[in-house]
Amino acid sequence: MPTDRAPHHVTDALTVGDAARAVGVTVRTLHHWDAVGLVRPSERTAAGYRLYSPSDVARLRRVVAYRELDVSLEDIPELLDAPGDDAVDALRRHRTLLGERIARMERTAQALDRLVEARERGLLLTPAEQVALFGATWDPAWPAEARERWGDTPQWAQYAERSADRSLDDWRDLADGVAALEADLAAACREGAAPSSPRGIALAERHRASIGAHFDCTPARHVCLARRFVEDDGFRAHYDGLAPGLAAWLRAAVEANARAHGVDPATASWD
Repeated sequence: MPTDRAPHHVTDALTVGDAARAVGVTVRTLHHWDAVGLVRPSERTAAGYRLYSPSDVARLRRVVAYRELDVSLEDIPELLDAPGDDAVDALRRHRTLLGERIARMERTAQALDRLVEARERGLLLTPAEQVALFGATWDPAWPAEARERWGDTPQWAQYAERSADRSLDDWRDLADGVAALEADLAAACREGAAPSSPRGIALAERHRASIGAHFDCTPARHVCLARRFVEDDGFRAHYDGLAPGLAAWLRAAVEANARAHGVDPATASWD
């Protein structure tokens, strides 16, 4: 009559469940390692159940140790079965790969730190750097105020994500682009160009693109922002300081550009 008891010479062997518990893995894992030939039990009971000898369990422990070092299952056999020198060479290769992985993880951690900081601060620049880049009229308190007002919006998340990836040189390039744009806007306003002229519409589109460097700015959202250029004292003072009447001129140009994109400024909304 069949029995699950092991033969006498393997009485110190472990069942698959006991072996799994002994090395800290699942029974399913041992079944897989058996199937791929990584660790096969030396014996089976009369009923066909796996039995792991002490040497099998020792091999399992070595596999677990290599897996904890992130060595792939495909590479473990050469470490288990190779001659000493070959195994040392293989271990050195894996040490190099591990070092590269650690470096990648450190870079990822640093990027996450910058993203967290950007979500909290907006600009990853010192107050002095901000003023140097954006001019004496720039208030370093504005990013914190913007976060207080819009910190829960998708646009702030986009702004933070893009900000986290930018270096001081990147911000300098953006600031130079905005300065050139504002000089062209002021010149068009002073020279009497119509906001709805091709020149006005082109400048409005450039203005929208400059905002789009920070978050997705649709023509409708651009209209919503342009309303603030006239209604908000800070915005109006900034633009009118570049050229008298520029705030209203820019709003009109933005609305003309929106119409060119099929958007009615009267009904434009942020969403």
